[in-house]
Amino acid sequence: MTDPNQRIINLALFGMTQSGKSSAGNILLGSYDFHSSFAPCSVTQECSLGRSGLLHSFMRREGRELALQVQVLDTPGYPHSSLSKKRVIQKVKEALAHHFGQDGLHLALLLQRTDMPLCGEEVLPSVQLIQELLGHAWKNYTAILFTHAEKMQAAGLSEEEYIQGTPETLLALLNSIQQRFVFLYANGESLHEQRIPILKRIMEFIKDNCYQVLTFK
Repeated sequence: MTDPNQRIINLALFGMTQSGKSSAGNILLGSYDFHSSFAPCSVTQECSLGRSGLLHSFMRREGRELALQVQVLDTPGYPHSSLSKKRVIQKVKEALAHHFGQDGLHLALLLQRTDMPLCGEEVLPSVQLIQELLGHAWKNYTAILFTHAEKMQAAGLSEEEYIQGTPETLLALLNSIQQRFVFLYANGESLHEQRIPILKRIMEFIKDNCYQVLTFK
């Protein structure tokens, strides 16, 4: 039975190889559930679900303080160094149906590195993957998570300047998903300190979407 004083949100991570999905997942969970390392090839081969502990008094709704629990699905990067697009889609579809089939997905986070130059087309394969996985309603359940934002900050760029300087392809994507984006800074702080501002921003997106979820068969 669902605890009325507890809110569970379901998130899924998508993005290119070495975009920082597993590392971001650990920050969202506040623990080291996912293996994350630098490598010249794709590290994540399988989908895996992580569950956080309760964040007590994280939010208020209808005058009540609610505890928050986060569930995060980590997925293989795409394009992948050893898995075909067909195999990646199969693995992720099965995982979405298994973990979020009935309770639903609140938000898909598309990861994009801020420390790598964009030539306009790199983001498209991951977007196409999300479209195939989430269907026609994908725009209502997608946000962009910009990783390695501390390097952007070190270069003297503000978030506004970075967004203004991105290619038209990415700007068009941001417009299509109602400007849902958030920057992730890894500045040597604890996982808890890094995760709170990210989760607060994500909860704004979910609240604006009236807590709707995307279910899978």
